[in-house]
Amino acid sequence: MSDADRRRMYIFLLVMTVAVAAGFQAWRTLYNNFAVDVVGLTGQQIGIIQSVREIPGFLALLVIYLLLFIAEHRLAPISIAILGLGVGLTGSMPTYHGMLITTLIMSFGFHYYETVNQSLTLQYFDLKEAPVIMGRLRAMGSATNLVVGGAIFLLSMALDFKELFWLFGIIVILAACWCLTQNPTSDNVVPQHKKMVFRWRYWLFYLLNFFAGARRQIFVAFAVFLMVEKFKFTIQEVTILFIVNNIINWWLSPAIGRAVNKFGERKVLSLEYAAMVVVFISYAYVESKMLVAFLYVLDHIFFNFSLAIKSYFQKIADPSDIAPSMAVSFTINHIAAVIIPALGGMLWMVDYKIPFIAAAGIACISLFLVQFIRTPDVN
Repeated sequence: MSDADRRRMYIFLLVMTVAVAAGFQAWRTLYNNFAVDVVGLTGQQIGIIQSVREIPGFLALLVIYLLLFIAEHRLAPISIAILGLGVGLTGSMPTYHGMLITTLIMSFGFHYYETVNQSLTLQYFDLKEAPVIMGRLRAMGSATNLVVGGAIFLLSMALDFKELFWLFGIIVILAACWCLTQNPTSDNVVPQHKKMVFRWRYWLFYLLNFFAGARRQIFVAFAVFLMVEKFKFTIQEVTILFIVNNIINWWLSPAIGRAVNKFGERKVLSLEYAAMVVVFISYAYVESKMLVAFLYVLDHIFFNFSLAIKSYFQKIADPSDIAPSMAVSFTINHIAAVIIPALGGMLWMVDYKIPFIAAAGIACISLFLVQFIRTPDVN
């Protein structure tokens, strides 16, 4: 594949990364305060909504069949437009059922985009380039999150929730429209299977995705909710925390991609999961507002290490398996994610510590599994 082909795809992926980061960061920044301060949701309702949010991820397997009719580079921006619509509608439906509906719309767009985005990245960049490109794209996502966080911090003083949700939703839809006018594909890429691919030799990749989804959803559903409900973080404080978090990840994400090449997937993922055990146990017992904020930043830093799961798969997979396998892995990742937030919400009502202790246990299982990683040497 020529440098021009790779450059064209990189720019396409970059624009989509910025658009999705802007929409999802705005939704995530505003969501918990909107849910608590405007809608008045309980911990159990938050858990149910987060479970509903993961249903599209569980249905990511359907991407394989959509690709029979829609090319990957078309499906990605269509998904982004759906994400933008979901973000925009959120502020206009300030009820529990309204948030269920808008979260589902937003999530279909987000998860189908992510499935296709990861597939395109692994197809168009080689074993050495892919971790670095994924790190750069995550860094650009963090930079976008930084801009969005600063914008929300300032705009929240003048605009209400409804106006903020629609502002960022429209921005995302406009970016998706531009992407639909582009064709960054190349005839030199290995054709992808248009059917479900499930192979025994990928068993470790499947298990790592399953437990990553289970552990991650406890964080997504309850970490910020813990800060808002127990520690009374305001929307401005949550936004400042996101800004600090993204400054760090903007700088660190490319270095993580290089670290995967230098140290290998097993060592990088071992460090991630060992750190997660400590972080989640600390979430359960922390009593300091500053310390819980520090834990949140640490969690985001180590989340970026998960790109090593994808680079591991690229090294062991047949090139024609990448697109269908990304869809399969997303579904596997979300099997537990559909159930765990709702279950965690019920356990939260018993004792908020239980979901975090469970997440630490899941991280221990993942730490054990990554010791089985073996990859061919990449020169």
